[in-house]
Amino acid sequence: MIIGSIIFDFHIPYSNSLKEKRMVVRSVKEKLKSKFNVSVSEVGNQDLWQSAQIAVVTVAPDKKQVEKVMQNVINFVEANFPELHINIYKELI
Repeated sequence: MIIGSIIFDFHIPYSNSLKEKRMVVRSVKEKLKSKFNVSVSEVGNQDLWQSAQIAVVTVAPDKKQVEKVMQNVINFVEANFPELHINIYKELI
């Protein structure tokens, strides 16, 4: 069993409140969950209104499958949220 995790550090330059930030975070989380069947959670920077940290985790029987899902998630986020400044950290366990 292989576990893949991705941490997205988002900078949301147009967010002027926690409410605006949460709308963006909720949108990212819901789209990732429904499209890729992965676990998604906001794991950091919850009190900062222009910054968010979201973790995405997937599990599969082999490394190749996990890497494919992880790359698809990254490509999806970069393509669908171009207005966000994103740092990405990946790990396989």
